[in-house]
Amino acid sequence: MTTYLESERLTLRPFAAADADLLIELDSDPAVMRYLSGGAPTPPEEVRDRAIPAILAGYERWDHELGLFAAYEKDGGAFVGWFCLRPLRSGPREEAELGYRLRRAAWGRGYATEVSRALLAKGFAELGLRLVWAETMAANRPSRNVMEKLGMVLVESVPVPEDMAAVEGAEQGGVRYEITKEQWAPGRA
Repeated sequence: MTTYLESERLTLRPFAAADADLLIELDSDPAVMRYLSGGAPTPPEEVRDRAIPAILAGYERWDHELGLFAAYEKDGGAFVGWFCLRPLRSGPREEAELGYRLRRAAWGRGYATEVSRALLAKGFAELGLRLVWAETMAANRPSRNVMEKLGMVLVESVPVPEDMAAVEGAEQGGVRYEITKEQWAPGRA
């Protein structure tokens, strides 16, 4: 399959319909889903019938330039999770969301920071983005640390969706970080 992006240790490629089981496994780990669903797994039929078709439709919409991509270790080829760089469906094309979800075995290895840096470089230098943003729960300190390492700036508090009200830490709300092309440029070396 076509490579979308390479970082020092990981390769990103577009998802295929056959990758549904990888997403089902990822979303079945309570620790991975802690700040997304309170640890409840995503039902397999939701992954197969909704998530995979939406991912594939995103590739068509943005000509594979932006979207959600499967991440694999270069050494050994293990699936580690996914990363995204994608605009909102109704938002400006020059603004994109940065996101990631990694298997627990990949935590603490610097993958989120490494690949996110490479995605910022691609987005700003090659794809014409002017702003990249990311959101997480305020209580999700590991994800916030990644955003801060990237030079992203906390710009506002955001409400937690109603369906996440029972998730641990939801009472603290969510946070939105942003980085502009101009803010990124000084640190890209």
